[in-house]
Order: sequence, then structure tokens, then C-alpha cells
Amino acid sequence: MNRILLILMMIVPLFSQSKRDPRVVGLAGSYTTIAEGIFSVGYNPGLIGLQHDRPLTVQGFQIDFGLLGNFFSIENIAKYSGDTLSTRDVNKFFKTLRNQNGLSFFMDTHMPIPLINISKGNLALSANNILLQNYKLPMGLLELIFYGNGKKANLDLEFSYEILGVNEYGISFGIPFKYMSWGITAKYMQGLFYLGVDDDSSSSSLITDDLGIYGNGKYIIKQGVGGSGFGLDIGVVSRPLDGWSFGLSVINLMGSIRWEQGGEESTSSINPLTKSFYPFKWGDDELSSDEYIEYTFTIDTIRADKMSNDSLFKNETKFLKIPSNAKDFVTRMPATFRAGASKQFNNFLIASDLVAGFENRYYARKQWKWSIGTEWSRMPTLPLRIGFGWGGGDFKELGIGFGLKKSRVMFDFGFAFRNGMWLHTMKGLNLSLGITYIGKTDKKELSNDDGPSPSNQ
Repeated sequence: MNRILLILMMIVPLFSQSKRDPRVVGLAGSYTTIAEGIFSVGYNPGLIGLQHDRPLTVQGFQIDFGLLGNFFSIENIAKYSGDTLSTRDVNKFFKTLRNQNGLSFFMDTHMPIPLINISKGNLALSANNILLQNYKLPMGLLELIFYGNGKKANLDLEFSYEILGVNEYGISFGIPFKYMSWGITAKYMQGLFYLGVDDDSSSSSLITDDLGIYGNGKYIIKQGVGGSGFGLDIGVVSRPLDGWSFGLSVINLMGSIRWEQGGEESTSSINPLTKSFYPFKWGDDELSSDEYIEYTFTIDTIRADKMSNDSLFKNETKFLKIPSNAKDFVTRMPATFRAGASKQFNNFLIASDLVAGFENRYYARKQWKWSIGTEWSRMPTLPLRIGFGWGGGDFKELGIGFGLKKSRVMFDFGFAFRNGMWLHTMKGLNLSLGITYIGKTDKKELSNDDGPSPSNQ
């Protein structure tokens, strides 16, 4: 069993929303009706329409790092790392992964390009650098690792492996009406690089019997360097009534990137982590921009009692030139639906959201996620935040955070325990911090009917 854990721990790091900020992290995602100015982008552009007299807001610097898995935690590693485990423990371990449809791992980073993310009134300009990495080990492979011979005649060997870098530029505006406000964000997405399994060109076959497992497979891992695409967000929010607000939005209603194969090398990114991703490396070798990877394997009588025999599993990796007539390919950015409500009291704010994606990819999950968060603003220069989320890809999430205002500058910090509510149970995390400049508010007193009153002003 120790060998199994070691294999899995080694695999995950090797293959290790869309937009976030410290405030939403601290509120566990409850943002659809309370996001302000530039921070409305990616959540509900309708909010901008109610902020026509809000001051200039400029994101000076921000970095957001997210990590999410579905099994590894301090608690699970300690639990399943004994010298010997009973059959019951092994079965329970496997059942946990089967309920999660395999062993998955997702990592993302977000860095708004400094000084280009600006909002004033009902208009916002945004520019963000995004790195996404997604990987999933299939249940068939896990069944093979756990039990040697598979329990099924046909084993699922479909796995996911994707890395991509994108610069996203957007313009957002909102139009207020008597009882509500509508908003839209039009986005241009500059694709930097992509590496992922080509499902159409990849295949595998396994035959199981009483003696073992026999089979072979071929996976094509394609590369895109340079690309472009467009996206669209829409949203609506009600005008506040007795402190209550309600809103709906669809993020990435239309969103895709067309990638060039065999294009020129490009690392146009302000994210320092880019160099750790691109140019792509496979083992000790570096992948040229005009190459793709062909990975093949053969399996011959794999059994639990012969796992140490390397000759039973053979694999080969080839770097091949991309044909000159290779067609461009498209990756979709998954859409998400958001519904939210909030209530503003004298010294604190309560917000709640329901969020669901339309496919299981990157930051999106088809499962519903419910979240509730509160912000205490008794001290306007030091707002405190806490939030809880349940469901979706995180399953359980506890967010905490705070803001610190000094003159016209606001520092925000947010941290979330993902897929677990404590340090020893969490299977991921989210760390976000940023510095924002907030211009001077108009001397006239803002009415509550104008929209959410920024706590950081």
C-alpha cells in the first residue's frame, strides 16, 4: 500500500474560477450581488450599472493561487500510510476515489495586469493573466494499481491532461433601469500556450482474464502556441430594496480559443510562473513549438504479485513534427451560471450564492455549489470576512479574509480551505492578496438606491 501511495503522490505534482480576488475568496464565492467596480468583472457585470457615480478604482497588484484535489490531505496520508492495511481499508480507499470518478488535480493562478484593471462609474476595463492546469487519473488505472487484475473486462483508461496560459482582456458596462440593472462584458482572449491529450487521436484497449491484464494504448498530446478567441458575460441585478439585492449572471456564455499548431514561441505574460510551464518539458527533454508528443504503452500479464517486474509494462515517448497542413483546434472556456442574494445591515453584510457549471472542466463543475458569506464593517478601515461553501468541485470550503485601508489604498487578503474545512482535512487551498487604489468619493452622500455601497471607501 505504501508503494501505491508513493506512486500516486509522485504522479499528481508532475501533472499538476476563472477570475478571483481576495474579497470573494474570504466570502467563499458569495459575490453575485455585492462585487464592486472592477471586481464585478467575472461575476456579474450588471452590478456596474448601479455604480455610475462610484469613484475611480485601479488594481495596483494582485496574485491569486488555487490548488484543488479530491483525495490527498494530511489526514488521509496519515491514515493510509501504514506498513500494512487490511482489505477493508484498501477497499474503502478505492471506493473514495471511485465516488470521485478518479484521482483529479487542478491548479490555477490569476494575475491582473497591474494598472490596466480600471473601473469608473458604469464602465470597467480589465486585463488578466490566467494559468490553468488540469489532470485526472482514470478509474481503470487506479483499479489496476489497487488490485492488480481488474474486476471488469473493460477498464476505463480515459485520462485528462491540460495546461494552458491565457491573457484575457475585457470591457464591461452596465445600464441601469427603474428596478434593475443589466450589464455585459465582452472579452478578447489571447492564447499563450496549450498542451493536452487529443481525445480524437488517442485510444487504448485492455483485455482482462484470470491470469492477468493484456493491452496497449496510444495517446497523442497536442500543443498549441499562440491563439485567440472571444467571450461574453451577461448579468442582471435588482436595485436594493430595504437592503436586499438579487442577481443572476452567466459567465463565459460564449468563450473559446482557437490554437495554432506549429506557431512561433510566445510567452507574452506578466506571470512569473510562466517560465515553469513553457517551453514545455517532458522528462528531461524540451518540446519545440512545432512538435507534438506520441506516447505508447504495452501491458503484458500485469498481476499484483508481479508489479515489481518492469518488463511487464513498456512505454515509449516520441517527439514528432507537427505536419504543415495541421488544422487549428479549439478549446472552450466553460460557462457558469450564478444566482445570488444579499442583505445589507448597519455594520455587516450577508450574501449567498448558487453556482453551477455546464461541464466538468477547469474551474467549472456541473454540480451546484451553495455559499454564504458575511462581511463585518464596524471598523471601515478593517473589514473582516468569513464564508462557507458546500457542493461543486470543492465540496466543502471555508474562507476567511480581511481588508486594510490606508488613505486611498486598500490591501486585501483572502484564504480558503478547499475540499475540507481545516488544515489537516483540506485537499486544496486558495491564497489571494492584492492592493487597490480607490479614488475620492463625490462629496454628495450616496443613496442606498444607487447600489452596493463599497465597504472599502
